[in-house]
Amino acid sequence: MPIDFEEARVVPGSAPGTYVLVVSGSKPYANMEVRLAPLVYITQPDYWVIEVEGTLPGIGLPALAPYTVSLPLDAVRGTAGIEVAGARRRQRFDVP
Repeated sequence: MPIDFEEARVVPGSAPGTYVLVVSGSKPYANMEVRLAPLVYITQPDYWVIEVEGTLPGIGLPALAPYTVSLPLDAVRGTAGIEVAGARRRQRFDVP
């Protein structure tokens, strides 16, 4: 299920010319697992959409808990950049 994020940023990776997407926010369940899921495309889009998804491994323990997840952008970059998609908002980043 898509979940909200509070902050998304693109930071330089460990090697020159590489970038990493870092997303953080609050998850609605303490035991929820959060991941970044890039969509699959036939051809490279202008902005590659990366969804913020939460999954529950069992019964949810309702409690707000912070999360931070990251994803290297080496293989998931559009011709112009990326777009992070949460439950209620989207944010675009131009990535060289």
